Amino acid sequence: MRGCSAVIKGAGAGAGSGAAATAMAMAMCLCPVPSMSRSRSIVDVKLKNKPVSVFQLNQKQVCSASLSPPNSKRFLLLNHHNYGDSDAETEFVVVNFYRFTFIKDPAAEVARHLSFLKDLDIHGRVYLNEQGINAQYSGPSKEALLYVEWLREDDRFSDMLVQISQAINGHAFPKLKLRYKPSLVQLEGGISHLPLLDPSIRATPLAPSEWRKRLEAVNEIDEASNENINTERILLDVRNGYEWDIGHFRGARRPYVDCFRSTSFGLSETEDIASDPLANVDKEKTDILMYCTGGIRCDVYSTILRQRGFQNLYTLKGGVSHYLKNEGPAEWVGNLFVFDSRLSLPPSAYKPKSMDKVSMGELDSKNNPFARCYICGSQVSELRHRNCANLDCNLLFLCCKDCVKDFRGCCCVNCITAPRLRPVLSEHQRYKKWHIYRDLECKAS
Repeated sequence: MRGCSAVIKGAGAGAGSGAAATAMAMAMCLCPVPSMSRSRSIVDVKLKNKPVSVFQLNQKQVCSASLSPPNSKRFLLLNHHNYGDSDAETEFVVVNFYRFTFIKDPAAEVARHLSFLKDLDIHGRVYLNEQGINAQYSGPSKEALLYVEWLREDDRFSDMLVQISQAINGHAFPKLKLRYKPSLVQLEGGISHLPLLDPSIRATPLAPSEWRKRLEAVNEIDEASNENINTERILLDVRNGYEWDIGHFRGARRPYVDCFRSTSFGLSETEDIASDPLANVDKEKTDILMYCTGGIRCDVYSTILRQRGFQNLYTLKGGVSHYLKNEGPAEWVGNLFVFDSRLSLPPSAYKPKSMDKVSMGELDSKNNPFARCYICGSQVSELRHRNCANLDCNLLFLCCKDCVKDFRGCCCVNCITAPRLRPVLSEHQRYKKWHIYRDLECKAS
């Protein structure tokens, strides 16, 4: 998951070059299909001259796209529960995956991917370098899955965890950026020097079910004692503060950083920094449970902590998105911030049967007292950030409906009188490029 590409300023769509709210939501695991004990009905169709099967399994319609031979054990599953009566092949989805693996010739690898994608309707970010790949993109499900299956034919990527979530209105990214990038995630000082290809250096990944058991045990102790007496276990949110603002695991402290690039947990030279949850802890005895949106930031940062002497490091496998898909909202409060035009997804987007149907970006504010309006401090019902209407500010912030109206979509009084002011957007719209609003103003005058 890309951390620093959507900083507080400039994270919304339309703020100019490179300022779109970027990122990727991840929902469903694409992995080898377990053995199926129940019978299934299969209807064969064609997907760009490749075999595709749509079958009924456990009363749920599933689209299986396999570009491998019929006897292959690898299948791609696209859960069809949230798509209504729409065509599964044309429904837009958002895909996320990453893999640390040695790539001898990244330039040739980039060219190979560009050649494959040139005829596919895919928008997003695909970054490659000597350490592997990090990808977040959107497209019609048929074409999005073609890319995944093509990549999985390579043994280096054959068993990687791939996550899918539903797009809202077509593409979640403005265009395709596929290129070599020195760092798969942005961190101060870069990450090329880190031994990321050695999984033994990274934290131990915990399956969602095991993660849930550990959190439930910790929170039961905390609630019974009315205070945190478990000083040998720390729940570390390796994200940004604004991500925490709309949703997080119970018991997790709000990160003080607004860009993953500047994360420095456990790296302070002094041992009494209040903003560092890892300051002054026993590095050999303390269990550190780390989580982020999709897993890559934790894999990177746990390597740094390991080099700093922290022994008991654990990460949530596949991140929050993988957890919500498998465990639902248990131990989680609020929504999940995602780095694309959707910005926020409720847990129901990942596991619909785990809770009542909730509209995109909204949950009952009474259940989320932590979510506060940036301007007046009142609780907000819409767990979704908006960008300041002042283009030169573009602050990403939470705002109640009254303040949106009173401040004309801006974050403060000063921004209301700014020269490059965009119109107030309603509901889940995102700002487009500035020239669109400038041209409208010229026509009006």
